[in-house]
Amino acid sequence: MSAIDRRKLLLAGLALPLGAGLARAQTAPREESWDERWQRLLREDYGHLFRYRDENAAVLAAGAPVGIVFMGDSITQGWHEKRPDFFKAGRVGRGISGQTTPQMLVRFQPDVIDLKPSVVHIMAGTNDIAGNTGPMTEEATRDNFRAMTALAKANGSRVILASIPPAGAFPWRPGLDVKAPIASLNRWLKSYAAEVDATWIDYHPALADASGAMKPGMADDGVHPTPAGYDAMERVLAPVLARMGV
Repeated sequence: MSAIDRRKLLLAGLALPLGAGLARAQTAPREESWDERWQRLLREDYGHLFRYRDENAAVLAAGAPVGIVFMGDSITQGWHEKRPDFFKAGRVGRGISGQTTPQMLVRFQPDVIDLKPSVVHIMAGTNDIAGNTGPMTEEATRDNFRAMTALAKANGSRVILASIPPAGAFPWRPGLDVKAPIASLNRWLKSYAAEVDATWIDYHPALADASGAMKPGMADDGVHPTPAGYDAMERVLAPVLARMGV
C-alpha cells in the first residue's frame, strides 16, 4: 500500500466520528431561550395579530353581544387562565404574555374594536417599564394609552383604565427600579381617566404592601397574581362591572 493510500484511509477513519458527531448535533438542536423565542416572535408577528384570530372569528360568528374585552399582557392572560369562571358569557380575555402598549395598539382593531364590546378594560404598562420591545419613555406609553382610549370611545365602547399592578422587582429584569415608574404612570392614568371620562380602577389597595410591592400570597413571583390575587382584584372590579351592566 502506498503512502498516499495509507493517508486516505487514516483521513477516512477520522471523518467517521466527526460525521457521527455532526449527525447527533443535527438531531438534537439547542433549545430556544426565552429571549430568543421572544425576539423571533417580534420578527414574525410583532403585534401577535394571529394569537386570537380563531377565537375572534368564533365570537363574531356566534353573534352574541360582547359586554367587555380585557386587553392586556400576561397579567390579563393569567386572569383568564387562572379564573375562568370570572369570564362568563360576554366577558372576553385578550391578554398576551410579554406585550407592551405599542403591541397592544397594533392588535386593538381585531382584538377589541371588531368585537364591538360595550366596555374595554385596559391594563398595561408593566412590560413598557421592563423594556420588552426596547427602551420606552413614559410619554410614549401615555401616547399608546391615549390612542387605545380614543379608538375605543370613537367606536362606542366605554373605557376602564386599570392601574399597573404593584411589583417590587421584575424577575426578568434584575436590578431595574420598578416602583417609581409604576407609581408615576398610575398617577397619570388616574388623572387621564378623569380627563376623558373613563373609569379608573385601582387594584393597589387590594394587592400592594406598604412598600409598593405585592402582598404575600398575591403573586408567586412578585408580579403575576395567584388565584388569590385575582380574587382580590375581582372584588374591587365586580361592583364597577355591575354598575356598567357587564
